Amino acid sequence: MLARLKGVTSKSRFVATALGCVAALSFSATPAQTLTQSQTGTHGGYYYSFWTDGGGSVSFTLQPGGRYSSQWSNVGNWVGGKGWQTGGRRVVNYSGSFNPSGNSYLALYGWTTNPLVEYYIVDSWGTWRPPGGEGFMGTVVSDGGTYDVYRTQRVNAPSIEGTRTFYQYWSVRQQKRVGGSITTGNHFDAWRSYGMNMGTHNYMVMATEGYQSSGSSDITVSDGGSSSSSSSSSSSSSSSSSSGGGGNKTIVVRARGTAGGESITLRVNNNNVATWSLSTGMQNYTATTSLSGGITVAFTNDGGNRDVQVDYIQVNGQTRQSEAQSYNTGLYANGSCGGGSNSEWMHCNGAIGYGNTP
Repeated sequence: MLARLKGVTSKSRFVATALGCVAALSFSATPAQTLTQSQTGTHGGYYYSFWTDGGGSVSFTLQPGGRYSSQWSNVGNWVGGKGWQTGGRRVVNYSGSFNPSGNSYLALYGWTTNPLVEYYIVDSWGTWRPPGGEGFMGTVVSDGGTYDVYRTQRVNAPSIEGTRTFYQYWSVRQQKRVGGSITTGNHFDAWRSYGMNMGTHNYMVMATEGYQSSGSSDITVSDGGSSSSSSSSSSSSSSSSSSGGGGNKTIVVRARGTAGGESITLRVNNNNVATWSLSTGMQNYTATTSLSGGITVAFTNDGGNRDVQVDYIQVNGQTRQSEAQSYNTGLYANGSCGGGSNSEWMHCNGAIGYGNTP
């Protein structure tokens, strides 16, 4: 899996050992500086991160202000960008050029801790579209485009906290672009609505990455200010009504509660389709919808002795077993909520993801 399996591992190894930075210099007093070896710091008032595995040829030039340029040829793997030492909810404006030949992508990239999460908001790519299609959760509409949302997992991999197991969150634009605004809060809110929780922000950069490829980029980034959610696909409603009911897709959820009164909500593409209060006996709950996208069943009123067991769902007669699903944020395992997967059980507020609609 090219960049996700190779590039992410390598650059994580670098960020885990190179987090220091030098004092910021003023825009006017900061000359261009070309890097050929891995390094982090500040330049022109912006944080930068640059890493290369040493294969092929790559030069990463820190230009004045938020601009950087790069050229690479027959590289193994490299990644670099400018941004902020501390990420968060902001409007990121950027412009420039991105000219890959082979596998590469242009993405807003960052980390959070507690929980440890590596995230990408991908606006353009080369021959391979990350993250390769696995872990699809739904979509989010933001800044004039639709992004596909994915969640993947790295197991015992290098990170900013050393070797850890952690999730990767992805928003990948359906139509490529180079230049515009990225309203990070829209993506963060959409991820959270899919059960993809974030923690304390670490750094964030508008990055170019290349893996076994050649190419060039010239990117200028700037801070457009703090952001508030304006995503048209995110839903903050906790109503028990069916906002996505009716249509040509029939979904059956077979579930029970342990105490009775547990509340579950069927969602498609982050829209509520139906909400049910469970009994302690295993029963089938049926809804219809015309919505398309990622299907989740969410447990929403954890407390006391309440737990939920979802045996399976059926989508137009096709059975999808809960224990076959790698996405479960409601399972209590490894000492925490959301600490496991491939289970019928939700012990905490969270959701099981069942992939996309037909």
